Amino acid sequence: MTEHDPASTPPPPGATDARFTLAAERTMLAWLRTALGLIAAGVAVLHIVDDFGVTGSKTALGVSLVVLGALAALTGAWRWQRVNHVLEHGGRMPGPAAVWALTVAMVVIAAGFVVFV
Repeated sequence: MTEHDPASTPPPPGATDARFTLAAERTMLAWLRTALGLIAAGVAVLHIVDDFGVTGSKTALGVSLVVLGALAALTGAWRWQRVNHVLEHGGRMPGPAAVWALTVAMVVIAAGFVVFV
């Protein structure tokens, strides 16, 4: 009787290498860390930083950071779910549009700080 080597057996259809799912999870956690940082920065602007020269600018920038943080968390969750679905069932990976949108939003908010602070 010969021994069967489990490493030589092809994976069943739909099986995903755990390394890829764990990498997707680590990426999701990075999105959450980014979201938490943005939300914390927004709360700090709203409650700790002194008023800016222009009326309403402090509130606008602080709320923008909090909203951007919430959107980053939601986007990260959506991308994580999408990547896991693609890993299990095949298909196209999510494109870079969400990353570019977050980047542009952060640049706009940074420009707001430069103008109003």
